[in-house]
Amino acid sequence: MKIAIVSGTSINRSRIFDDWELDSVDTPFGAVELKRASGLVAVNRHGFSNPLPPHRTNYRGYVHALKSLGVESVLSLTSVGSLREDLGPGTLVSCDDYVSFAPTTFVDDAPSGFAPVIGNPLLDSILKDSPIAIATGKVYAQTRGPRFETRAEVRILKNWGCDVVGMTLANEADLLLESGIAITALSMVDNFAHGLVDQELSMEQFHASVLENQAKIDGLLRGFIERCGD
Repeated sequence: MKIAIVSGTSINRSRIFDDWELDSVDTPFGAVELKRASGLVAVNRHGFSNPLPPHRTNYRGYVHALKSLGVESVLSLTSVGSLREDLGPGTLVSCDDYVSFAPTTFVDDAPSGFAPVIGNPLLDSILKDSPIAIATGKVYAQTRGPRFETRAEVRILKNWGCDVVGMTLANEADLLLESGIAITALSMVDNFAHGLVDQELSMEQFHASVLENQAKIDGLLRGFIERCGD
């Protein structure tokens, strides 16, 4: 089974992929950069050379590229804000469902009976030797970005039963699952969502938290690459 790692912030800041071979794949949606090593493929969903914000990310391009390379299963890592006081920054969660009100598709000229389900087929093996605990069975809510959510939006999402909020997973999952590629979804909580706690939410605070959590993500990725690579 050919496996890919898809991430954004974590790949940007990690040194693990520095010596992986950078390649470019042409797709109907533009050229897509990816890295390869140990029989695995790594994609920065925002781009390696010229990272784009979530609302401009070329989701169709990199999913098409992965499909063309024969990828069958993806480990997706995302950065999220917590909608629950008991899921603080530094918590790693596994999501098995998601909320999106702007679904993404490759099929723009016909109705779709496709009903997405995150299967998390790689999760059991990850749980066995993960260096940190993983909270499972969570629900991801996607907003468009690029700004953080308003306090009213956060209250609504929390009351709807969502656990974390981000700007990428739903688009990615829609296209991967529509393409027949399985997805295992992990999210690192890098901040409490706006207004959830009495704490200022700013880009400076967010980036500081991402840096603090990078070591946890790197530990998880090293173990995953050792286990799933050639």
